[in-house]
Amino acid sequence: MAAIDYSALDRPEISMNSFYPRRNRTALPEGAADYAVPVADGITLSCRFFPVGAAQPTILFFYGNGETAADYDNIAPIYNQVGVNFFVADYRGYGQSGGLPTFSAMLADAHQVQAELGRILASGGYTGALFVMGRSMGRHAAFELAANDAVGTIQGLIVESGRPTLGNFCYGLPPEAAEQMETAYRDKVRSITRPALVIHGEQDTLAPVEQAIEMYRDFPSEEKRLLTIPGAGHNDLLYRGINEYFTAIRGFVGA
Repeated sequence: MAAIDYSALDRPEISMNSFYPRRNRTALPEGAADYAVPVADGITLSCRFFPVGAAQPTILFFYGNGETAADYDNIAPIYNQVGVNFFVADYRGYGQSGGLPTFSAMLADAHQVQAELGRILASGGYTGALFVMGRSMGRHAAFELAANDAVGTIQGLIVESGRPTLGNFCYGLPPEAAEQMETAYRDKVRSITRPALVIHGEQDTLAPVEQAIEMYRDFPSEEKRLLTIPGAGHNDLLYRGINEYFTAIRGFVGA
């Protein structure tokens, strides 16, 4: 499908009201590895890799707004416990990454991160399948990679607390321009043919579960799964349904 011009979303007044970058650094957990992925002149993204085995599947993870890669130091081991290598990337201005976040940069950088992860996996002799996962705002990067995976490098898409819209990023645009961009974006999401797993809280007030169900139904792949967690909102899915959450992920990636 034709590329979408997102440059209107990069205006400072939109980016300042859409991104919530936070600096964060923690000591490297045992068994993990840190990487600085170059994405532009003088700009690198801080990324952290939690490997468990060369033959195991790998999830490339993009987190929600206001989070950082280091925030997953205590969650990544659970991915490892279910047999998944876990690679989490910061956005520009988040964690220890340089630069300032914009919507276009977030999408472009996702391709750079995937390419670098591919080199890391190849050099380390990793043979397991690659999956991409986006939580909340991270869905935009995950959608971008899954929608443009022409050669089938990505085996599946996981969306947690996400929806098939641009959401806050359209605030400030003229109504007609916002509607046109949203329509094009929804078409992009519908074009994703990879197997998909959608995980969502039934009480999510930021991204209503009805939108997640609609997104799930619109994915064209017959290999798709939907998990809704009763009583869970936007940010407490692990608290409300950690067993169901990781059982679904483990089954989806075949770990």
